[in-house]
Amino acid sequence: MNDIPVKELANGVKIPQLGLGVYKVSSEQAYETVSNALKIGYRHIDTASYYQNEEEVGRAIRESGIPREELFVTTKVWNDEQGYDRTLRAFEQSKERLGLDYIDLYLIHWPVTDRFPETWRALEKLDTDGEVRAVGVSNFLKHHLKTLMETAIIKPVVNQIELHPKLVEKSTIAYCKEQGIEIESWSPLGRAKYLDDPVLVELASKHDKSPAQIMIRWHIQNDYIVIPKSTKKVRQQENLAVFDFSLDKKDLEKLNQMEAGERVGSHPDHITR
Repeated sequence: MNDIPVKELANGVKIPQLGLGVYKVSSEQAYETVSNALKIGYRHIDTASYYQNEEEVGRAIRESGIPREELFVTTKVWNDEQGYDRTLRAFEQSKERLGLDYIDLYLIHWPVTDRFPETWRALEKLDTDGEVRAVGVSNFLKHHLKTLMETAIIKPVVNQIELHPKLVEKSTIAYCKEQGIEIESWSPLGRAKYLDDPVLVELASKHDKSPAQIMIRWHIQNDYIVIPKSTKKVRQQENLAVFDFSLDKKDLEKLNQMEAGERVGSHPDHITR
C-alpha cells in the first residue's frame, strides 16, 4: 500500500511518520479530503476543535472500512477551552464530534500562559483514564516546556511546531530530543511560500521530484513527524511519494542553509487567549 515509516513514541505508542493535516479544510471539503487520503494509504489524520471539521473527519474515518486500530487520529484543545474542567469538557465534545471511542493523540493547541499547566493536568487525567493513547503539546517553545515540566507528572510525547527549512527552532528541538519528545512539523511546506526557492528548484530537478516532495523528504530524514495538508487527491499522492529517494549530505546541507527564522504562522509567545 505504501512505505510510511512508523515511529515509536516515548510511551510505546506507534505513530505513522507522515500524515494528513486538515487545517483550513472546510467542513464541506473535509469528508472527501480525508476519504481520499485514507483510500490512497494515509493512516494518520491530524485535526483540532478549532478547525471546525472534526465531525466530517470522524465520519470519513468511520465510513472508510479501515479497522480503527490501524488509524492514528490527533485532535487538540483550543485556547478558550483551556483550564482543567474546560479541557475535560472540550475533550468529550471533540470525541463526540469525531464519533470515536478514543483519541490516539490529544494536544494542547497553544501555550496560553496562565492556563496550560492546569490544562496539562486534565490531559494527564485523560491519559491515566485510558481516554487517549498519548498526550502532547503544540507550539511550545523550550521555555514553555520547561515551565510545564515543573509540575508535569506525565511528559508530553509530542511537540507539534511550525517547522520547515525556513524556520528551525534549534533550541526547542534540541530540548525535545533531550526529553524524549518527538517533533511534529505543522506547515511543513511553509504554506507553499518557498516552493520557488532556488535550492528547492535545484534539488527537485536533481531528484526528479517536486519542491514540495524535497521539503517533505527533508522532514523525514531529519526524523520529524510531518503532516502536510492538501485537499487534492493528486497532491496527497505526491506528498506520499517521498520514500523512493534520499537526499544526500550535500543536499541536506543546502536545505539547512535556507533557515532564516521566517514564520508563516503566529509566534507562540504572542498567544494570550
